[in-house]
Amino acid sequence: MSIVKEANRSHAAKGKDGMIRNTQTRIADWIIAIICFIIMFICLLPMLNVLARSLSSATALQRNEVMLWPKGWNLDAYTSVLGNAKYVHSLWFTALLTIGCTVFSLFMTICCAYPLTYDHLRGGKFLNILILFTMYFSAGTIPHYLLMKNLNMLDTLWCMVLPGCISVYNMIVMRSFFFGIPESLREAAEIDGAGPLRTLVQIYLPLSLPIIATLALFYAVGRWNGFSDALMYIKKEELFPIQLYLYNVLQNTAQAEAATQEGFATPGVGETIKMATVMFATVPILVVYPWLQRYFIAGMTIGAVKG
Repeated sequence: MSIVKEANRSHAAKGKDGMIRNTQTRIADWIIAIICFIIMFICLLPMLNVLARSLSSATALQRNEVMLWPKGWNLDAYTSVLGNAKYVHSLWFTALLTIGCTVFSLFMTICCAYPLTYDHLRGGKFLNILILFTMYFSAGTIPHYLLMKNLNMLDTLWCMVLPGCISVYNMIVMRSFFFGIPESLREAAEIDGAGPLRTLVQIYLPLSLPIIATLALFYAVGRWNGFSDALMYIKKEELFPIQLYLYNVLQNTAQAEAATQEGFATPGVGETIKMATVMFATVPILVVYPWLQRYFIAGMTIGAVKG
């Protein structure tokens, strides 16, 4: 009987310990969730402010009355932006440019990373060193401009596509993921008569969807937000990406504010148009992220679990 009572006591003690641990775990989860919510809210504050300012009246902006909620609701700024044929053209052009550059960059990254996974590749070590050298050392802005000029690529689409078609960092990440795929799969494919290209298409690429989606997001965000190359190499307005167009809007807004101070323009109007343009330039790339989120998280956790 004493043995049974002692077993019951130990069982009850374990049950109490389990309840205490579950309670502590729940409290810790709530604390973490609250901290994440606070951080998320802080990150959203600037965008909420921009959205509120884009939907507010010029008078409210002039009086600095707008914080996180619009005052004097109106859609005049959005109507003005969408009615601008240059802006609409720039938006569609940037979308197509981003898709094309992302696909081309992924193609180049895969073509560079996959051969480097072969141990018997001749000159593989030298190629690795050569590629890493370009990651740490660059010629500079002026040599890049002279190169574009000598190649007759100024004011063309290619000056925004070819120079950034591959990122060494992304290539290293892709190669590391390929190294993580069991080599026995490649050996089995070779035994069945598959060549390197067929092995890549039928084995490596289907298993690499997480890293492909992650790098696609990196390339797409980089191209969508890029404007320095267009600023240096492009003068034709029909080739202006959306970020360069936004840069010009900001410049014109600064001039309009100067004119407002001199009494030559309506105060606050340029500010609402600027904020509406910022929203149009920001929202599209944010919409893409939820579709790639699960692949993005899987790709970012490469190497987090060993074995």
